[in-house]
Amino acid sequence: MNAAHVEIAGSTRSAMAAGRRIVERYVKDKLPAYGLTTGLGMRVGEMLPDETIADFSYRMVRGRAQGLGQALSEEAARAVMAVRLNTMLTGAAGQSIGLADHLAEALNRRLAAVMPGTASIGATDLVAMAALGHGLIGEGEMLFRGKRMPGVEALEAAGLAPIALGPKDGQVLCNNTAFTGGLAALAAVRAGRAIESHIVAAALSFEGFRGNSSPLQEDVLALRPHAGEGEAGRRIRRLLKGGLLLNKGEGRRLQDPLSFRCMAQVFGAALTESERFRKAVTIEINGSPDNPAVIQADDHIVTTGNFHLLQLGLAADSLARVLAWCTTDSVSRVARLMSPSFSGLPPLLSSIATERGGFGPLMKPAEALRAEIVHLSNPVPVMASHNADGQEDSLSHAPLAVQKLEALLERYELAIAMELAAAAQAVDLAKPRRIAPKLAKAHEAVRRLHPFLDEDRPIGREIESVAKDIVRSGMLLQL
Repeated sequence: MNAAHVEIAGSTRSAMAAGRRIVERYVKDKLPAYGLTTGLGMRVGEMLPDETIADFSYRMVRGRAQGLGQALSEEAARAVMAVRLNTMLTGAAGQSIGLADHLAEALNRRLAAVMPGTASIGATDLVAMAALGHGLIGEGEMLFRGKRMPGVEALEAAGLAPIALGPKDGQVLCNNTAFTGGLAALAAVRAGRAIESHIVAAALSFEGFRGNSSPLQEDVLALRPHAGEGEAGRRIRRLLKGGLLLNKGEGRRLQDPLSFRCMAQVFGAALTESERFRKAVTIEINGSPDNPAVIQADDHIVTTGNFHLLQLGLAADSLARVLAWCTTDSVSRVARLMSPSFSGLPPLLSSIATERGGFGPLMKPAEALRAEIVHLSNPVPVMASHNADGQEDSLSHAPLAVQKLEALLERYELAIAMELAAAAQAVDLAKPRRIAPKLAKAHEAVRRLHPFLDEDRPIGREIESVAKDIVRSGMLLQL
């Protein structure tokens, strides 16, 4: 794993220092501030004794590092750490001077927290994020260059001492939304690449089907200008440019099946929901989720609700739903390509020989994938919370929505790869006089990993390679 070097912009240091001065004044003057001079949750009304304030950060980390289940990957954990670092730089967190630098050094020295995946309900990532602080103080577990070990050993191997926590530092490390934000950032990039790749796969299927391009015309889509649909149509037309199918009369049928005819509408919705999710993620990873937050302009510390993740969760669920529709139409296109009555191609995208199964058996894993994706597209539950004796009585389940989206994307990439394989086969069987240059490059990329299917053979591993090396890598975005 190649790790990017992290540097803190000098322009942020004055803001962090100003925020810390306000925190220190609250401690000195014994002013009430949640989790700084008071207890947490249901104990918010109780002031902390002076002699316990410094140690309270450690107690907070130790008492809340209660996550369960499989730990995040190194990549995901480092994304979480980077997001928490970034949201500290506004100065609204009010952490100790040096805490941000320590976290930056941990990233640069290839450290990552061991963060259990089942820990957050999306009204702050408190328990999930405590794993980071627990590792940094040398009492939890961390990864060093991919190897899992006790935190103190990982820090020593990386040449770092356990971090020293001051007042509010435990809260800064725990009470934030970086767990969900980091995972969402990775999912947003992955989803964007997948949708772009799927548009290429669908356009290649369109070439193999020799589709009617009139539904993709700009003036047609302008008749009902829903968000994203015009852009999806433009992208598909750019991919088809230089081939035959944008010319009038080149399509074989007056009306194609809806999975071909409505590609601009379906991918338009996908582009719209992907952009909505990306915007929500951008706000989350660049804003301040802290409670309480330091408001420097007013020189005080205030209670906030900025840790509530409903908008991000809704955006993740909406994106998952539209990707399920994309998958459903993708499987339909593959099935239509295999049907001679629709495509005019040999049955099952095989050669003419009766004894050959071609792509026919592939429909079973295709429909299994579709079922898994549709299942994962179901939205998270709407429910109340009963934490902290009713003090914390609202949640979003955004972490579940994002983790579910990540699992869906793993399968969605395979579904796209499956369509790419079927589309390449259809183009080879159709033997058009000319295909669009961009799609010729996509076809060539697929054929390097997945040769033409003549004699029946297992092609599952080939499709997995297409998913990994073409779809997930973003190779098709360069066409």
